Amino acid sequence: MIRLHHCHQTRSMRTLWLLHELEIEFKVAVYPFDQTLRMDAFRALNPIGRVPALEIDGEVMSETGAITQYLCERFDRFGLGRPAGDLDRMDWLVWVHFAETVSQHTAALTQQHIALREDHMRSPIIMQLEAKRLGKCLEAIEGRLSTPVENRDYLLTSGFSAADVSVGQAVYMGQHFVRLDAYPETAKWFERITDRTAFQHCLPPADGRLYTRDFYPPWDIDDARCRRD
Repeated sequence: MIRLHHCHQTRSMRTLWLLHELEIEFKVAVYPFDQTLRMDAFRALNPIGRVPALEIDGEVMSETGAITQYLCERFDRFGLGRPAGDLDRMDWLVWVHFAETVSQHTAALTQQHIALREDHMRSPIIMQLEAKRLGKCLEAIEGRLSTPVENRDYLLTSGFSAADVSVGQAVYMGQHFVRLDAYPETAKWFERITDRTAFQHCLPPADGRLYTRDFYPPWDIDDARCRRD
């Protein structure tokens, strides 16, 4: 039995997407993005009170990179992983775990724009810095996708993989804070991978969105919270 504990538009979406790509049977328990995750019932699954938590064969996994590696090693009948000895194994590992580098900056921006409820708690400086850092991550992805390799449609030379799922989900969240206009190859790749049926199955209902706006600018002189000292 596999059960994913999930909040819409969070890191657990990365695991949800991969489970759909692998076409294996699983169940999903959906939680609101609030103090529910801090309650004892959920902390018994993940002591730090975060998603994802993946129950599998009586055990619980919680780190998306580890979950991705484990699921691809155990259930990968579509070649989404790259086993030891594969020419793309090193790059696969790098990009699967690079997703978390992207997500840490998005998480900081999500906290500033959404999780903090009082204006005086928000910092325009942090918003600007984290948006710039997120932009640097997108530059790295753009550089990879711009490499002059024949049929460079995905992050790996050998084609679509769980690395695209991991980084793609991180970019899905990140685009709420840094637009993809300045990264044309990334934008084309992102459109290509999010057109997949498995990704479409992961999108939240209209009333379940964490991000209620399509874009949150890092600095808006018309926004009162950004004019505070």
